[in-house]
Amino acid sequence: MDGSFSPISSSNWRTILCVVMAVITVVNIVIPQVEAQGRAFFVFGDSLVDNGNNDYLLTTARADSPPYGIDYPTHRPTGRFSNGLNIPDIISEQLGTEPTLPYLSPELTGERLLVGANFASAGVGILNDTGIQFLNIIRIFKQLEYFEQYQTRVSGLIGAEQTQTLVNQALVLITLGGNDFVNNYYLIPFSARSRQFSLPDYVRYLVSEYRKVLARLYELGARRVLVTSTGPMGCVPAELAQRSRTGECVVELQRAAALFNPQVADMINELNSEIGSNVFVAANAFQMNMDFISNPQAYGFVTSKVACCGQGPYNGLGLCTVISNLCPDRDLYAFWDAFHPSEKANRIIVQRILTGSAEYMNPMNLSTIMALDSRT
Repeated sequence: MDGSFSPISSSNWRTILCVVMAVITVVNIVIPQVEAQGRAFFVFGDSLVDNGNNDYLLTTARADSPPYGIDYPTHRPTGRFSNGLNIPDIISEQLGTEPTLPYLSPELTGERLLVGANFASAGVGILNDTGIQFLNIIRIFKQLEYFEQYQTRVSGLIGAEQTQTLVNQALVLITLGGNDFVNNYYLIPFSARSRQFSLPDYVRYLVSEYRKVLARLYELGARRVLVTSTGPMGCVPAELAQRSRTGECVVELQRAAALFNPQVADMINELNSEIGSNVFVAANAFQMNMDFISNPQAYGFVTSKVACCGQGPYNGLGLCTVISNLCPDRDLYAFWDAFHPSEKANRIIVQRILTGSAEYMNPMNLSTIMALDSRT
């Protein structure tokens, strides 16, 4: 070595520059950026938010045949218990992202994982014995196991650190509780749970079990979680058909909701205090629904008692099938089938989630959450 320095020719500089640019391009292609994907969205819960997981299971709790999906963009059944879009779909629409796919969908691979995932399964409740009549459904702790599995899959795509960021920055929706009453405690006279617990004791037990679910969600990285209360269970067409003589909401089920929902709200406040941050947001789905149930005409509905699709009193008996009564204009009905709101009703609910006052969203609505989080 003589220590002399040989200048790099201009042609060599161009070669080096091309190589560097190529490496940068490859890195950008190979490692998807979390920021570029927008905010991920994860959904847990029951048939109010399931968008098709049960289609992949051996279960009677399915919405995979017409006229379900009649107003969906494809006009085909999708596994959603709706004539069209459900609540998570409409939230995704407001977030400006594509709808999350069911976690069991074979299409949920690659970069589509970065949008989030829907783990919900029709028929489930807080308790494992809720919905046993539906056979094979994804119970809530199994949904949380799948959320862990999801994170492992995404880590293989973008790395563990970016996966943690994606999950921490995500929006989460969880909807549970209704089935623990209508498909468990009140499913049959003298049900096992109603013999085991008085209603107030059952509610306290449910809330204590729900707390474990939410605490586990936090452990798994969720930092913005919308927790919906139960709706007015005594007012759905199925309950009117079976238990109401006059068409008025069933008192006992309304009492159950009136006991359960405030205790869930209190439990959420306690969890947030322990964490030291407003991780969990209580969405008062009971009041959101009661607004249009108690005054349907004010919201453009002709009825909030009769389902669009069904048979029997209030179209509230049995399943919605191709041989059921079917209304010609779904936008005039608050309820699509015996248990589930129509797409139009779902849009009213999401509007409250987005912009509702403290009566509906506590401690803040989704628009406030989005504004706060965009600054951090």
